[in-house]
Amino acid sequence: MEEPVCLVENVNGSLSVSDGAKYLSKITEPVVVVCVVGLYRTGKSYLMNRLAGKDTGFALGSTIESKTKGIWMWCVPHPSKPGHTLVLLDTEGLGDVDKGDSKNDAWVFCLAVLLSSTLIYNSRGTIDNTAVENLHFVTELAEHIKVKSPSAATEDEEVMDESSQFVQFFPKFIWTVRDFILELEIENKKVTEDQYLDFALQLKKGAAKKISDYNLPRECIRSYFPTRKCFVFPLPATQDKMSRLESLDESELWPDFLTVTRRFCDYVFKESEVKTVKGGHRVTGRMLGHLVRVYVDMISGNSVPCLENAVVVMSQIENQAAVQQGMEVYERGMEQVRSKFPVSVDEISAEHQKFSNLATTEFMKRSFKDQHGEYLKTLAGSVEKRYAELLMENLKSSETKCRVLLSQLYSGMSEAVQRGDYTTPGGYSLYCTHRENIIREYNTHPNKGDKAQDVLEEFLKQWNVEANAILQTDNKLTENERKIEEERERAALIEQKQKAAEEKQREMERVMKVEKESHEERMQQMERKFQEERRQQQEELEKAMERKLSEQEELLQKGYKEKAELMELEIRQLKDEKQKSPESGGFFKDYVMPVVSTASDVLSTFLQYKVLKKALF
Repeated sequence: MEEPVCLVENVNGSLSVSDGAKYLSKITEPVVVVCVVGLYRTGKSYLMNRLAGKDTGFALGSTIESKTKGIWMWCVPHPSKPGHTLVLLDTEGLGDVDKGDSKNDAWVFCLAVLLSSTLIYNSRGTIDNTAVENLHFVTELAEHIKVKSPSAATEDEEVMDESSQFVQFFPKFIWTVRDFILELEIENKKVTEDQYLDFALQLKKGAAKKISDYNLPRECIRSYFPTRKCFVFPLPATQDKMSRLESLDESELWPDFLTVTRRFCDYVFKESEVKTVKGGHRVTGRMLGHLVRVYVDMISGNSVPCLENAVVVMSQIENQAAVQQGMEVYERGMEQVRSKFPVSVDEISAEHQKFSNLATTEFMKRSFKDQHGEYLKTLAGSVEKRYAELLMENLKSSETKCRVLLSQLYSGMSEAVQRGDYTTPGGYSLYCTHRENIIREYNTHPNKGDKAQDVLEEFLKQWNVEANAILQTDNKLTENERKIEEERERAALIEQKQKAAEEKQREMERVMKVEKESHEERMQQMERKFQEERRQQQEELEKAMERKLSEQEELLQKGYKEKAELMELEIRQLKDEKQKSPESGGFFKDYVMPVVSTASDVLSTFLQYKVLKKALF
């Protein structure tokens, strides 16, 4: 993208997804999503331009009017993570006097939290009580975001406030303070930027309402956001140049400001992680586009965005597309062998096995949260149905080719029969010689396909009637010789019928063997996918537990014993969820075993195929 595009429009307080979202559908790489929020006219856009490696892009503006409306997006290659895309989101300024809608501001802030893997809150001056209170939207997140749908929550989860789980899913938090002119000192001691933020977020002891109101936004920030970082930026230039920040050359900016800007960018590039959703699933640009639409649709429909429901909707979209992509891979591959019909069952089965496995691999690349194997089962069913159709098409092609070939080879004999060439003494022997020559030439003809023996059996039955008529008119043969020849004709038919039956059996065994191997390959890929998703989920829970334990320890150190004890239930729930290991058989069985049951469905397709073959023969 050469420049930013609008991702979410905000028109008269109504949010809608812009056409700019189509850019995300083209991004198949994992995305690192960095979003900036803050009061309007605090210089948010400048930071995003620097992260994009550009001087211009996101509109800065030089007046008191807010330039950014809705959410604007700029997708660029990640500067330090190959194979990843950096998605920069610039939100409209909170508290815009022209808008005058705090509810709308709350939804914009909510979207910023839901979509980002790193959230930057940009303010100006100092982090005092007023600055913290300006971030009051954080106290409303519990009302604007749900983790689970009400029907999915267990009794234990209903007792506990869902906001306690936000730490698992919320982005890293960076507070950037612009135009900071004070010394970083607390009680006459120099402190770091992070210590300065931690000091500003310290809680007060007591239960009075005034103290509770003071503590609430601080508690929310500390509880919800897993990682907190602070950067304080000095003034960038002299006051007369501030309004032209976008057009200033670096030489015109003060060195201290540039130094902090570089540290800030380096930190964001290094520490910002790939966006994940509930369950630890890594998000691609395409998936992010789904998330944007799902969340905006929920908000526009006056519903509270639900993390679990969003993942379900997104997984349905992605899994359906994964099935389609898998089938496209299979169809393209099998078209190569289809163009060569008729071929042997060994060749078509080998190609089927190859492209069936590739289709499953393609499916696995895109699918996620296919917990009961429903979509893999759909893909397997579609592949096997198409395979059965191709087997029948190949047989019909073989039958047609063999019929045409035998008709062509027999044309000369047919004319001889019409002329009566075989009704003279010794005519039967001549007939048999010519017939054997045709059969020999037919059998040596290449690429006839798997109907060769069946079609030959059919022609031999027809020739048997003709041969017997000629046999009876051949006066050269004695009665006993005629009986011997009749018996030989019957034996030849029985032998050919046996050959055809053996060929059918070999075909069926090959088809069943290939299907069994393909199914085993699906199982192996499914298990690998499951293990990867389980690992992601375990990492998510492990990180959340570490953050809770760290927060609990900090509360205990600072004397907030009661608050620390209240966190014990949250920590215990995380431990319990982590202990629910699929290796014990429960979840793993739900995840894999339904796929195993598709074997009988798949094999029934080939039983039907066998019946159809019998009908044709």
